[in-house]
Amino acid sequence: MESLTRQAVTATLHCLTGCAIGEVLGMVLGTALGWGNTATIIVSVALAFAFGYALTLRSVRSAGLTLRAALPVVLAADTASIATMELVDNGVVLAIPGAMDAGLADARFWLSLLISLVLAFAVTVPVNRFLIARGRGHAVVHQHHH
Repeated sequence: MESLTRQAVTATLHCLTGCAIGEVLGMVLGTALGWGNTATIIVSVALAFAFGYALTLRSVRSAGLTLRAALPVVLAADTASIATMELVDNGVVLAIPGAMDAGLADARFWLSLLISLVLAFAVTVPVNRFLIARGRGHAVVHQHHH
């Protein structure tokens, strides 16, 4: 059996994939279109949840669950993880001076996103470990894969 920490790291990497796709896409869109900070962050968070949920939904559906049965599993598996990741991710980007004002050609834009995602991963691993240890979070998804 896989160690609890290894399961948490795997679950967090899975979550990070969807979150990063949505977060980066939202930040790129908001920056390219000249949106304000609030609109950019709202779109980034919404896309992070959408992509995070979509990746898990795809996985759970491929295990044979109907859409109706898969949706509660996806929500139970990913909501706390994505929320934690997004709070840290956006908090870090907002805390880095000039990050929200940097353009797409500015290294500060990309570096702040990289730093924020790495820190979000580090904070979310223990959250996922806690949830998995209690049969929640990604443990719910694993019940459908074995």
